[in-house]
Amino acid sequence: MSDKKMTTSRRNYLKSLMLQIAAGLLEVEAVEAEAEKARYMEENCPAPQFLVCMAELTDLCKKLHQNIERIDEERYDMSTKVTKSEKEVEDLKMKVIELNGKFRKPVLKKVRMSADAMLQALLGSKHKVSMDLRSNLKQVKKEVKEEDKDAVGDWRKNIEDKSDRKKMFETNKE
Repeated sequence: MSDKKMTTSRRNYLKSLMLQIAAGLLEVEAVEAEAEKARYMEENCPAPQFLVCMAELTDLCKKLHQNIERIDEERYDMSTKVTKSEKEVEDLKMKVIELNGKFRKPVLKKVRMSADAMLQALLGSKHKVSMDLRSNLKQVKKEVKEEDKDAVGDWRKNIEDKSDRKKMFETNKE
């Protein structure tokens, strides 16, 4: 029995039935959402009353400002809870990574600071001595080694020697 396949007409019929049922469910959900929206608006936003007296208008403004302040406080509290929970999630992710033994180094920002600025940032106002690292380096003199002029293998030296002789003759002629 399970080896038999469903015919295309039967499959299309079942598909159309499923689509009809889904369309009906979507319509019911839309009606429920509209009713929920209307109920919420009646609860939180009462219908405006056109008032003639100035005192009634000021009372209405005060009530509206109180509602605005309350809503702002709730929004601020929610945002702080969200940022706190995001930070906790990030910390827990780092702990999980550390427990697994795989640690990815975070990307560090490049900071251009001199040695003086770094020491002043670390030590604060205690740092008075300027630190010039190049002044502490040793001066190294190069020693020129003179090789035999008769070396046959180095043809560049021979050419340089000949050019020196040529310059010597040209300066004598003048």
